[in-house]
Amino acid sequence: MGNDVPQKPSPPDLPSYVIDPLESQSPDRLERIAAYATELATWKRVQDELEFERNRAEKEIDKDELEKFDEREISTDPADYDGVPVSGAYITIKETKPGYRYYYWQWREGDCWENEYIAPVNPR
Repeated sequence: MGNDVPQKPSPPDLPSYVIDPLESQSPDRLERIAAYATELATWKRVQDELEFERNRAEKEIDKDELEKFDEREISTDPADYDGVPVSGAYITIKETKPGYRYYYWQWREGDCWENEYIAPVNPR
């Protein structure tokens, strides 16, 4: 073998309950695990997208509601809001407590749902 022995790779930033069992597996089994992990990640991304679309269809405001934004001179362009992605964000109504309804931008970021306040639904 000589001096060309590869160094053991550094593990990714994962919990030890994931890393430790992997280190005891054979190369063939690790390759099968890697293939499965890749397929599982692809499947999960599709599931996340389906969940996002279901959530959007269920919670996105309609055109009548959007007309209220124009009347109140509130922008419906996500680029006008800090931190809101230009694609993938939509406007929804959230009720923070009974009787208190607000417009929010909503989008998915990784495994989390993110929100950005826009304005109250009924200004006082």
